[in-house]
Amino acid sequence: MFTGIVEEIGTVSQLQPSGDGYSLTLRARTVLEGTRLGDSIAVNGVCLTVIRLLSDGFVAGLSPETRKRTNLLRLHQGDGVNLERSLTPSSRMGGHFVQGHVDGTGVITAFRADGDALWMTIQAPDTLMRYIVAKGFIALDGVSLTVVDVFESGFTVTLVAYTQQQIMLSRQKIGYQVNLEVDILGKYVEKLLDARFDHMQKQGLSLDFLAEHGFQ
Repeated sequence: MFTGIVEEIGTVSQLQPSGDGYSLTLRARTVLEGTRLGDSIAVNGVCLTVIRLLSDGFVAGLSPETRKRTNLLRLHQGDGVNLERSLTPSSRMGGHFVQGHVDGTGVITAFRADGDALWMTIQAPDTLMRYIVAKGFIALDGVSLTVVDVFESGFTVTLVAYTQQQIMLSRQKIGYQVNLEVDILGKYVEKLLDARFDHMQKQGLSLDFLAEHGFQ
């Protein structure tokens, strides 16, 4: 579990095939403190397991699911990535609950300066847009942000000046593919409602039936 508050920007040292998968080597400093083999570190919002510790970084493996759903295979040597260690019982909750389980990717379609703030417009797939609501939470490349506006095929967020300096998002270009993790509460609500409607249908009930008998 993470907060979506980036601790440092790491640097890609190497991304290469390893056996049947891939290994990602990153240079870092802050997130190494207290980290042991098997610990979790969010890399651009993706929860990865540390499989090797180095004096100036760490190595993590990329599973087939991770490679399919995230932007990590698009990384190149020298690229910067957002890093955050997993929560501990004594950690402060400055962002929101981020699992590090990326749901899919979106595309940055616009930037707009507003004083010292920066607006970003993200295009997202329909499968994720149904979970994205105005003033709700979303994680972009592991950064906890508040959704400002929502439209049919995307949404907007704003980055304050301090945040722009601490993360990689403000340095990306239009067309950049960004990792998206929606608020898990929306998915749980949908699951519960689907189960309720399935039960109603098995009992011979439907929304049309209820409307016909005076239930609005």
